[in-house]
Amino acid sequence: MKCPYCAHVSSRVIESRSADEAIRRRRECDNADCQRRFTTYEKIEMAPLMVVKKDKKREEFSRDKLLQGLIRACYKRPISAEQIDALTDEVEREIRREYEKEVPAARIGERVMDKLKHIDGVAYVRFASVYRQFKDVETFAKEVLGLLTHEEETR
Repeated sequence: MKCPYCAHVSSRVIESRSADEAIRRRRECDNADCQRRFTTYEKIEMAPLMVVKKDKKREEFSRDKLLQGLIRACYKRPISAEQIDALTDEVEREIRREYEKEVPAARIGERVMDKLKHIDGVAYVRFASVYRQFKDVETFAKEVLGLLTHEEETR
């Protein structure tokens, strides 16, 4: 492993441990003049998963795109960054378990909305308004009424 500080071509592993779905390694540069420590993470590279859009176009699944959508939906809501990250991980893990090569975009959106519905109603409605592309206030109102009915049933 190349040292990020001095670019020396070798380093040694001081410590390894599991960290979520990766391996965290503490390393030390072998250059006698540097000997700085740094951390690397090894993560399993998954086979590409293609998302099939409504118009039948395909694009590679992007965890970052999903995360950004959740961050926007949860903006100024009492939802921590850790919760958003965990939700992103959970959705990605579930769709990769269920779909091997292609996943309809609708399945991703529905899965996210189902989880947000149980976490925060406002974040759910925000995500749904973008995902479902509400054309008018009436459609939006129906979604909110459906959410209110769901919350009453779960109490």
